Amino acid sequence: MQLKTSLLFLAGLVPFGLALPHAIEQRDQYVSHGFGGRSKAAVGANVDLYKGNVGNPWGSNIIEISADKADKYKYVVEVSGKNKKPWNVVFWNKYGPSGKLDGHYGNSALSFSLGPGETKHIAFDENSQVSMGAAPSDLPKGNYGGYSCTWGEFDFGNTSNNGCSGFDVSAIQAMLSGHDVQGMKICDESSGVCSAVSTGGKVVDNAYTDGEIDIGGIGGNLQAGAVRLSVVIDYDG
Repeated sequence: MQLKTSLLFLAGLVPFGLALPHAIEQRDQYVSHGFGGRSKAAVGANVDLYKGNVGNPWGSNIIEISADKADKYKYVVEVSGKNKKPWNVVFWNKYGPSGKLDGHYGNSALSFSLGPGETKHIAFDENSQVSMGAAPSDLPKGNYGGYSCTWGEFDFGNTSNNGCSGFDVSAIQAMLSGHDVQGMKICDESSGVCSAVSTGGKVVDNAYTDGEIDIGGIGGNLQAGAVRLSVVIDYDG
């Protein structure tokens, strides 16, 4: 999977058996409690310019949930880390609040501090194209203000692609900016497919570096349906 900017590049959960509260809104067999409205999708000149759901208000398509509710949502990412001190984690939409392809220019739909040994669960609404970054302090930025860290990139239930999903790890922005490459690993619980870049970019597995800017299809490409991903930050191989 690959998402691009208009300039260069945009850049397992255990099952639960709890009964579903009737008061929680449902879309299909999954809940949507906590999400905002769904923004209207817009087809661009090519797949890289597709604008999906960024939430209404912006960013409300990405929410933190408790572990015991993780199986109730259709698209869920579990975030943990090898970090020895708290790291900052930021999620943003591909398209920013102004409707432009600039979500990665300092925007945050959801952010939190992940301490050593902590695990967070993040849910995403349908048709969301999202990226994330993680660093031991504020996320670094390049000369133009875009996040220049290692990115995790996600596409959940893309309506322009028959509801399929995808993910990848990308060190492109960090490498192009000459900044540190943070380690990150993303794995799909169902297929076992992973995408990973280790700290410093020493190990690259099914992921993007500055040598694959124009290559598509790297990472995980998933059929339509529920998605369960695990993300490990500060991954060292």
